[in-house]
Amino acid sequence: MSDNKFKSFLAILLLPAVLHAQTPKKLSLQEAIDLGIANSKNLKLAQNKIDESVARLAVVKDNVLPSASASFLYNHAEIPTHSLSIGGGNPINLPNRADAFVGTAAVQEVVYGGGKYRYAQESTRLLTDVARLDADKNKEEITYAIINSYFSLYKVMQSKKVVAQNLESIASQLKQAQRFFEQGIVTKNDVLRFQLQQANVSLTDLEIENNRKIINYNLDILLGLPEDTDIELTDAEATLPASAPLNTYLSLAMASRQELQQLDIRNKVANYNIKSIKANQLPTVGVGANLYYINPNGSFIPAANEYIMPVTLGATVSWNVASLWTNKNKISEAKIQQQEIGIQKDILTDQLKTEINRNYQNYLLAVKRIDVLQASIAQATENDRLLASKYNNNIASVTDRIDAETLLYQAKINLDLAKADARLAYYTLLKSTGKISQ
Repeated sequence: MSDNKFKSFLAILLLPAVLHAQTPKKLSLQEAIDLGIANSKNLKLAQNKIDESVARLAVVKDNVLPSASASFLYNHAEIPTHSLSIGGGNPINLPNRADAFVGTAAVQEVVYGGGKYRYAQESTRLLTDVARLDADKNKEEITYAIINSYFSLYKVMQSKKVVAQNLESIASQLKQAQRFFEQGIVTKNDVLRFQLQQANVSLTDLEIENNRKIINYNLDILLGLPEDTDIELTDAEATLPASAPLNTYLSLAMASRQELQQLDIRNKVANYNIKSIKANQLPTVGVGANLYYINPNGSFIPAANEYIMPVTLGATVSWNVASLWTNKNKISEAKIQQQEIGIQKDILTDQLKTEINRNYQNYLLAVKRIDVLQASIAQATENDRLLASKYNNNIASVTDRIDAETLLYQAKINLDLAKADARLAYYTLLKSTGKISQ
């Protein structure tokens, strides 16, 4: 009796965990994208790179601030020789020891450097924008990876659903064949054929279930969910959006693709690099102030009039005259590098055009395939109905009956896969414009 009570108590304790494990997590496509972006380790790394670029910009800004330094020196001397005679003059008497305190403080600032500091700031600020675009590009890639996995899971789940219907239908036909065999209407071979078909479809079901577990696990990792979470998709069968003209997607890509924007920014950086090299040909002007504290008295705090504290103000003009003829080749090199960026943009633009056109045509083809497959469903359904009637009337072979049913369920699977492929093709088209996550 006590053993039964313990088992009941244990079952009550384990019931919430069991129910939790069996409850699938329902996710729409947008919810999956938001969850994946929020938990993405790659995006966190990209954010760190942005923070690093912002910190580097702050360092460059600090370079234009005045520089200041201070030092304090204490010096102690032991003098073994107390008298110094030079020639025939009177000797100079020296103390046994001497102490001195010397302090300095200086402030320096460059008031004109040819614009080099300003160009360095602008270049670093632009490179920070490049890092932000890298993060946006990573976000696009992660979004597409989530969408791809989402529809991969949808395809195997739809295939599993159709296979389950097929197995149910085969089981019903197997019972009918066994009844016909008992009545002497069909042979034992007919029954065996249905059993073989049932075994083959069951193996297909096992393979699909295995693929579902793999894709579900990968999607759990991608979304940052517990690895044993079963995901239930809620809006994978949404209506396909109508396609816009090809030029619409081309224009969108030219304005939105992160790679093109990055090349535009790098072209500006190259321009500032040229200006910075030219600035090296100009003189530099700086101003500064120095404060000195000299205390030969030996006391840390001397009496009045026993120390001096002069203050100096100055200005410095420096000019590397040799830069007038040594910078010429550096400027030429920088201009060539800027031209390379322009050529890279032209090459990338052509590549993007071909990519967008290919994805656009693939989407149109995917939509057309759905129309064709829907028509094939109607044909396969009618063919299956006719063969079922003929088989029931013993005027069609079991092979014809099985083939007709196989064609019908294969057509249903093909249609579900085509719908998923069409939506994925649409998101592939959006990705090629740089706007899949917006």
